[in-house]
Amino acid sequence: MTADSNGSTSLPDKEILNILEHEGEAHKHITLWILTTVAIIVFVGVALLWFGDGDSQSVRYKTVAVKQGNLTVTVTATGTLEPVNQVDVGSEISGTIEKVNVDFNDQVSQGQILAVLDTDQLQARVNQAAASLELAKAKVEEAMATVRENKQKNARQLALAARGLCSQEDCDAAQAAFDRAQASLSSAKAQVVQAQASLEAEKTTLRKATIYSPISGIVLKRNVEPGQTVAASLQTPVLFTLAEDLTQMELQVDVDEADVGQVKQGQDAIFTVDAYPNKQFPAKITEVHLAPQTVEGVVTYKTVLRVDNSDLLLRPGMTATADITVNKVQNVLLIPNAALRFSPPAKQENTSSESDSLLSKIMPHPPRRTSKQAKESSVIKQQKVWTLHDGELVDVPVTIGATDGSFTEIVAGDIQPGMLVVVDIVTTRG
Repeated sequence: MTADSNGSTSLPDKEILNILEHEGEAHKHITLWILTTVAIIVFVGVALLWFGDGDSQSVRYKTVAVKQGNLTVTVTATGTLEPVNQVDVGSEISGTIEKVNVDFNDQVSQGQILAVLDTDQLQARVNQAAASLELAKAKVEEAMATVRENKQKNARQLALAARGLCSQEDCDAAQAAFDRAQASLSSAKAQVVQAQASLEAEKTTLRKATIYSPISGIVLKRNVEPGQTVAASLQTPVLFTLAEDLTQMELQVDVDEADVGQVKQGQDAIFTVDAYPNKQFPAKITEVHLAPQTVEGVVTYKTVLRVDNSDLLLRPGMTATADITVNKVQNVLLIPNAALRFSPPAKQENTSSESDSLLSKIMPHPPRRTSKQAKESSVIKQQKVWTLHDGELVDVPVTIGATDGSFTEIVAGDIQPGMLVVVDIVTTRG
């Protein structure tokens, strides 16, 4: 330290710089501490607003009134429309199609000619069989003449033998010739029968070259054209598909195994098709098949419904969705299914060490399972619904019946029409 001319003392420049540096570092520490404190306060404030306790929330309950009315239980299934009697007309013989007399949607009557195959070869076979028959008949005449001849010879030999003018050897030879002649006659007659049968077979084959309609109805499909070759070696080719009467049709639907126990013969149903989405068609179950059908692991049962198609709006092959009425109840108490699914929120117990802790709100512990809760979880709870009494939830045990998926019948319980039941919780922050 030095003194100036006025007698005052002054610090060296180096010490002054050191003092100024210490004051700057202290100022920096104070500023950093202030910023950190402000950041903590802001974070705590935001966290408190975000993880506010239950007192800042307003809980309201959505209710629906119990009503009295009718309930219809249905089972939904899909399938296709088919004619009641559909016949595939084919050809038993091979050949070339010579004529086709009908087309799609043509009305046909029983016995009408639908198509004709080329008959040149078939007619030739018939002629050949007829000639074989005539040849067999001629052989019969020849055999009969031989029999008469040998019969006369045998008679003369017997007469000579009676007078001792014929040896026994000659008599035996005459008798043997007569017997052979009779056997040849029998063989010739059998050949006639065989030739007659062959002729009839060829005539039958010739008749099959003409395809007749087995029923009266309408042509749904025509699978042949003139000049097309038909090969019936392994299986009968289908030439036409006929429907007997389109005013009466069948709806064949696949009912799921979970619903088939409720589906029975005589039940009513309604169905829709894509062609008429705003129109419903009535139907009635006529048959429920016992044989299952398994497709991709799903088991269904074929169910047949009879459909009146007098207006001919429906067509074979249309896909339909049917609602089968399996149960109807009238004038019963109905409660929405949402009320049966409603469960009140569990009350959380707050401890003094955790209820006011911000960390417990940010990282809550999983709820602890009490022995009472463990016991209740292993026992099926009684069906109940919840109502409000002075703003508090009150449970009401009930016994339920049929349901249509939206409403359920109340069979027993302290429930009256117009009573409000809780279906949901609406929570708002205050």
